[in-house]
Amino acid sequence: MRDYDLHHHGDREVGPGLVDLAVNVRLPRPPAWLRDELASALDTLAAYPSSAEAAAAVAARHGRAVDEVLVTAGAAEAFTLLASALEPRRAVVVHPQFTEPEAALRAAGHAVERVVLAEADGFVLDPALVPADADLVFVGNPTNPTSVLHPASALLALTRPGRLLVVDEAFLDAVPGEGESLAAGHPGVVVLRSLTKTWGLAGLRAGYVLAEAEVVERLRAVQVPWSVSTLAAVATVACCRPSSLEEAEKLAVAAEEDREYLVSGLASAGVPVLGDPRGPFVLVRIPDGAAVRGRLRDAGYAVRRGDTFPGLGPDHLRLAVRDRATTDAFLKALEEVR
Repeated sequence: MRDYDLHHHGDREVGPGLVDLAVNVRLPRPPAWLRDELASALDTLAAYPSSAEAAAAVAARHGRAVDEVLVTAGAAEAFTLLASALEPRRAVVVHPQFTEPEAALRAAGHAVERVVLAEADGFVLDPALVPADADLVFVGNPTNPTSVLHPASALLALTRPGRLLVVDEAFLDAVPGEGESLAAGHPGVVVLRSLTKTWGLAGLRAGYVLAEAEVVERLRAVQVPWSVSTLAAVATVACCRPSSLEEAEKLAVAAEEDREYLVSGLASAGVPVLGDPRGPFVLVRIPDGAAVRGRLRDAGYAVRRGDTFPGLGPDHLRLAVRDRATTDAFLKALEEVR
C-alpha cells in the first residue's frame, strides 16, 4: 500500500502574504455576535469546563436524545476516540477523503484497507466496493477533497448488522438545506460534525458526535477529561440556536453561488472541475500541477496539494471557494502561471 503524508493539511500550505485558497474555513474570523459571546465567557475560565449545556443544544438542534451526543474538541478528536474505543476486525476508509480517520486508526494499531473511488466515475460512492465483512467504515459527505455529496440512500446501503458506519459531515452545514445528512439518526451510523468551517473557529476546536447511546458511552470512556474547553462549549451552544442556523443557511447559499462562479471561471480557463462539487471547495487536475502550485505560490496564492490524499496525485489541486473578487484575481494569476 502506497505511503501518503496523512497528517498534511491545508494549513501547511499557507504563509505570510499569501492569499489562502488552501484552507476550507470560509470566514476569516468568527462573526461579531459570536466573538461577543466568547468574550463574555472569559470571566468563567477559572472554573473547569462542562459540555452539558452544549450537548443539550446539539441534541435539540438535531432532534436527538442527549445521550446520543458527545461534544468534542473539533471533529478531529472524534477520529481518535473512535480508533481508541473500537476494536475493528476489518476497518475500511473510503478515499479520497480527509486523511485523519486513517491516520488515527493506524496510530491505534489497527490495520486499514482503502476503497478508492474512481475519478472517471466522478468519485461517486458505490457501496458494492466496500467489503461485505468490513465492520468499521469511514466516508465523508460531502467528501474532502472531492466536494462530492453522496446520496443518503447510497450511505445507508453501507449499513448492516455488526458494522459501524462513520460519516464525516464536517462540511454538510455548507450545503444549503443540509441535504443527504444522516444526522437525524440511523442504526449503526455515527455522524461527525464540525463548527470550524462555517463559523471561522479552527483555532477553538469545536465539534460533536451523533450516535447511538451505547457508542457515545464507549467514546466518552476514552475521552480526556475536560477536553472540550469552556469557550468551545459556549460556541457550540451559540451556533446551535435557530438564529444561528438561519445565518448558516444564508452563508451556505452564498458559498454555493460563489462556488458556481469559481467553477464557471475555471471552465472558461480550460480547467475542468472534477466530480460534481457541492461543498465550499473544488478539486481540479492540472498538467504539471505541482509546478503550477509552486508558481501560484510565487504569485501570492496558496492552494492545497492533492497528492497527500490516497487516490490522487501531484496534478490534483484543491481550491477553497472565496468571494468573487478573490476568485477573479486568482483566475488571472492561474492563467499567467500555467
